Amino acid sequence: MSVDIGSRLRHLRLRHNLSQRALAKRAGVTNSTISLIESNASNPSVGALKRILDGIPIGLAEFFAFEPERPKKAFFAAEELTEIGKGPISFRQVGDNLFGRSLQILKECYQPGADTGKVLLVHEGEEGGVVLSGRLEVTVDDERRILGPGDAYYFESRRPHRFRCVGPVPCEVISACTPPTF
Repeated sequence: MSVDIGSRLRHLRLRHNLSQRALAKRAGVTNSTISLIESNASNPSVGALKRILDGIPIGLAEFFAFEPERPKKAFFAAEELTEIGKGPISFRQVGDNLFGRSLQILKECYQPGADTGKVLLVHEGEEGGVVLSGRLEVTVDDERRILGPGDAYYFESRRPHRFRCVGPVPCEVISACTPPTF
């Protein structure tokens, strides 16, 4: 029997209204550790998982015993999208519970100058998006493009990447990634 530890941990963290950073601080690990586990790019030892679960708090037995309800809702009003971003970048997720789901859909909004950080992102899976408004600089490996309305990107997420809003107006993007990474 295979247990999806990453999705299970993400579901519990979100259910307790914790960011990856907040859980990492409580557990005494780096937020990249939480991110790697949730994206199933890393399997934690039993001791490491227990230390992380203590930050929620939930015991190992309860962690493996709970079976969250599968999402049944198919339609979402704009105000029902779940905000999972912070600061100058808004990530509004379609659906609040992605447990057992293999696709994550986001409506992203980058304020002028906002970016995902100087350290390029790397994780398992694939992602793509379409720019709705504004201008978005997308870096993938050593390629860099400025995309405008109607332009799109699609790449394997293990390729180092970064997103940055360029220009004087916010940039809006509809994106999807698999597996869910937040």
